[in-house]
Amino acid sequence: MNTAVYERRRLALKEELKARNLPALLVSHAANRYYLSGFELHDPQCNESAGWLVITADGDDFLFTDPRYLDAARQVWNEDAICIYAARKHSEVCAFLKAKGITTMGFEPKALHLFDFDSLNSMLTLIVTENVVESLRLFKDDEEIRRMEEAMRLNHELFKYIEGQLIPGKTEKEIAWEVEKFFREQGAEELAFSTIVGVGPNAAKPHCIPGETLIRENDMVLIDTGCRYLDYNSDQTRTFWVGDTPSDRFKKTMDLVREAQQAAIDIIRPGLPFVEAYKESYAVFQKAGVESLFTHGLGHGVGLETHEPPSLSRGAQGVLDTGMVVTVEPGLYEASWGGIRWEYEILVTEDGCRVL
Repeated sequence: MNTAVYERRRLALKEELKARNLPALLVSHAANRYYLSGFELHDPQCNESAGWLVITADGDDFLFTDPRYLDAARQVWNEDAICIYAARKHSEVCAFLKAKGITTMGFEPKALHLFDFDSLNSMLTLIVTENVVESLRLFKDDEEIRRMEEAMRLNHELFKYIEGQLIPGKTEKEIAWEVEKFFREQGAEELAFSTIVGVGPNAAKPHCIPGETLIRENDMVLIDTGCRYLDYNSDQTRTFWVGDTPSDRFKKTMDLVREAQQAAIDIIRPGLPFVEAYKESYAVFQKAGVESLFTHGLGHGVGLETHEPPSLSRGAQGVLDTGMVVTVEPGLYEASWGGIRWEYEILVTEDGCRVL
């Protein structure tokens, strides 16, 4: 994306800051940082940041990073508005901001370590915020949708390919490697998340870590995977039967899961409360007397992150609107038997929705 896209997003954020009476916002969440600047989609590791942004409601905006990232920062940001910090990071950042007249700002509590907060808050005034940038990221523009459709295209191709690799005697770990290798060979930048592969009873673990369990004839295999392509993620689950004749229980459970999924898709449209999509799927399971086997939310947003707002769950608040992308992924799980989940990514359109 060209820098004009990021500039437009920062202008939209400035309006959001004014609406929330915030003079500035410290952006520490990596996906939010990238969304607003094109700078470093990932941090090096969970306790180390590639940098921060400070976006002001009415003035200039600034990028803070360390010397390792200076050249990358110059490619996306005016060098006069870049602050390079070193060993005394917090005092250097605060001195720079105070020199610009910034002494109070919001921060992202889900993405700022307590150590950083304590240090900054001893020199500045920090205000707790929630989902400020995420409120903009909820709505995908045409280019974002195009990129997500390309990522989903790879997912659809992956599942056509991987079904032929589900051969008795292969391990879950081997299948997970086949998935990653396929995505990489097709041009994906990386996995969207660690691939989930569960054979037989392991399929009852919604986030099963692939291990040494062998695929067996006449058994199920659940695979949940996605890739990052053109910076955006895909996310899709399929449950396969290995063998010529699926068991009656597998067929009945699959039919229920697909019915619950379609029930939600049929009502998704702008203005629908998030929780109503969940309730529609839950009602299908409740009617069949298996609602206790549905142990997670119905879905979540996808974009620069695999899991991002909105949430389609029993506690979700808010309504769907045009441009949102959500998963719809009901599942039924029983530890002694296994589990079935089926997942689509859904784009909310002006008059309803469509499957990506």
